[in-house]
Amino acid sequence: MIRYTLKCTADHGFDSWFQSAGAYDSLVLAGYVACPVCGVTSVEKALMAPRVATSDVLSAPQNDAQKAMAELRRKVEENSEYVGVNFVAEARRMHEGSVPERSIYGEAKPEEAIKLLQEGVPVAPLPFMPSRKTN
Repeated sequence: MIRYTLKCTADHGFDSWFQSAGAYDSLVLAGYVACPVCGVTSVEKALMAPRVATSDVLSAPQNDAQKAMAELRRKVEENSEYVGVNFVAEARRMHEGSVPERSIYGEAKPEEAIKLLQEGVPVAPLPFMPSRKTN
């Protein structure tokens, strides 16, 4: 995973995680990376400095954006079913009507998510990595 500091053409700054540099390039080129403030999809990498952890207390939100992300994560995890790596298959089955519709989240490769969108399956990337849940 790689974290980029991004900015939109309206000069709003935000951070986002990507599976790789290539995944970032593909998603930006396809218009799937949008500013969380204004929604514009014209974004670019901003100047970044390396982040060095100085303590183990990195989980507490430090600013309003991090607090909003933590709240979003909490709501997604409380109101959706984690289907893990089965996300693509489950989303497709719901779209086809072979299983009941419900809120799900999980993991998909960028090319798989793009294919779902091309098929008309309504999916959206989460701005955080799901916590892997085990049985």
